[in-house]
Amino acid sequence: MINNLKMQAARRALELVHNGMTLGLGSGSTSTCFVDLLGEKYRSGALQDIRGVPTSESTAELARSWGIPLISLSATHPGGEPSLDLAVDGADEVDPGLNLIKGLGRALLREKIIEMHADRFIVIVEETKLVSRLGSRGPLPVELIQFEADVHVGWLNSLGCRAELWREDSGSPVVTDNGNYLARCWFDGGIPNVRALSRKLSDRPGIVEHGLFLDMAHEVIVAGEHGVRIIEK
Repeated sequence: MINNLKMQAARRALELVHNGMTLGLGSGSTSTCFVDLLGEKYRSGALQDIRGVPTSESTAELARSWGIPLISLSATHPGGEPSLDLAVDGADEVDPGLNLIKGLGRALLREKIIEMHADRFIVIVEETKLVSRLGSRGPLPVELIQFEADVHVGWLNSLGCRAELWREDSGSPVVTDNGNYLARCWFDGGIPNVRALSRKLSDRPGIVEHGLFLDMAHEVIVAGEHGVRIIEK
């Protein structure tokens, strides 16, 4: 059921893609649905002259398997400010203001770098991802450098949450495409003040990036058992 809803949201987002577009391609299971649908349409010839900027190595590999042309963010506007016509990605949580928690697909840093340059950033989710307060459904991921990682995790635990280094099933730390570690932070009842937390995390040496995507999404496509709807900013 969940996979079917993800596919429905991805299919609606595909309707927004037109010939000649440069696209930011997100990461994670829902974004995989979108890239697969995009690839099918491109391979059939129904969609032409598109270019993708992937947010992870896994997304890049998937896009290449469909033959989707990929470029770097800087190549979207050589010598000027990078610009994407559209970026499509999933989210782990979406609040009523369309603020997001992202990053449980382990690509939050590259996602944020790329999606901040999109003229239109579309988020695709199934309805269980809608929350009244960010952090009430699951953890907030935080990317941090490997150097003295335990110190950074200890500091995260001082912020009113339970933080731990994210580990693989083997026990080794999760390592991002950027060579950094990830921590996960659980807030009992959700994050009281997402903007204050965002500033605090951004100011901390050793914290590379966090999964709070504030004021970035333009629209959220939500698939549920009663159909697909679009929530606008």
